[in-house]
Amino acid sequence: MIQNRTKFALILSLVASSIILVVKLTAYVLTFSNAALSDAAESIVHLLAVSFVYYGLILSAKPADDNHHYGHERIEYISVGVEGTVIVIAGITIIYQAIKNYLFGVEISNLLAGVYLMGGAALVNFVLGTYLVRVGRSENNMIVKSNGKHTLTDVWTSLGVVVTLLIINYTGWMLLDSIVSFLLAGYIMYEGFKLLRYSVGGLMDERDYDKDQKIRKVLNQELPGSMKDYHNLRHRTTGNTTWVELHTTFNSEVSLQKAHQDATLLERRIMDAVDGDAVVTIHLEPHEADQKAHEILQGANKRLPPEQYL
Repeated sequence: MIQNRTKFALILSLVASSIILVVKLTAYVLTFSNAALSDAAESIVHLLAVSFVYYGLILSAKPADDNHHYGHERIEYISVGVEGTVIVIAGITIIYQAIKNYLFGVEISNLLAGVYLMGGAALVNFVLGTYLVRVGRSENNMIVKSNGKHTLTDVWTSLGVVVTLLIINYTGWMLLDSIVSFLLAGYIMYEGFKLLRYSVGGLMDERDYDKDQKIRKVLNQELPGSMKDYHNLRHRTTGNTTWVELHTTFNSEVSLQKAHQDATLLERRIMDAVDGDAVVTIHLEPHEADQKAHEILQGANKRLPPEQYL
C-alpha cells in the first residue's frame, strides 16, 4: 500500500509544478529574458518528471505477481534515472539558448515584473521542496526525496534569474543574462548527473553501505543456538525492500528443526536491524562441510550429469 502522506506529497508537487510553470512562462513572455526562459524550460522538464515519478510510485506499490516475483519497486531507479536524464537535457538546451542569445543578442523588458513572478515561484518551490525532502526521508522513499531535491534546485535557478534581472535593470548589462543562464545550466546538469548516478547504482545492485554495516553488525554478534558461522553474504536494496542471502553452518548433530529455529531467529534479527522491509534467505550447512560438498554445483546448466560429482 502507498503511504497516504507519500501520495499526497507527489500530488501536491504535480499541482504546484503546473502553477509554477505558468508563472515562469508569464515571466518570460513579459521580459524575453533567456534566463527566465531557461528556468521555465527546467520547469517543463520538472513537470514531466514529476508525472513519471508519480506513475513510478503507483507502480512500485503493486504487490508481487506471477510475472514479477520480486515486486515492482525497482521502477524507483528507472523513475529517478528518467528525472536525471531530463534534467541533463534541459541543461544542454539552456546552454544552447544562452550561446545563441550571446551571439545574436536579445531585447529584455519589464524586468521588475519578471523579478516579482520569479521570486514568488522560488518561494513556493522552497516550501514545496523542503516538504518533499522531509517526507521522502521520513517515509524512506527515494522517489519523493529525489523529487524534493529537484524542486530545491529549481529554487536556486529562480533566485539566479531574480538577481540577474535586478542587475540588468540597474546596470543595463545584457550579457549577464547569457552568463547566468550558462552557469545555471551547469548546476542543473550536475544535479541531474547525481540522480543518474543513483539510478545506475541501483540498477546494478550496488551495495548499500549503511545497510551492509547494520547486517554485518548483527552477524558479528553471538549467533543463535547451535549456529557456528556464516559466509556467502550478499544483499541488495530495491525501493523499500532489502533482499538478504547468506549461508550458515551448524554442528552436524543438530536436528533440522533446531537449525531451522535458530536460522529463523537470525532472520528476525536482520529484519529488525534493516530500515524498511527485509526478505532474508538462509542456506543451512553442516559445519564440517568442505568445498568438495559443493562440487555438484559445478557445471550447473551446462548439461553435465550431476551424478558424476556424487
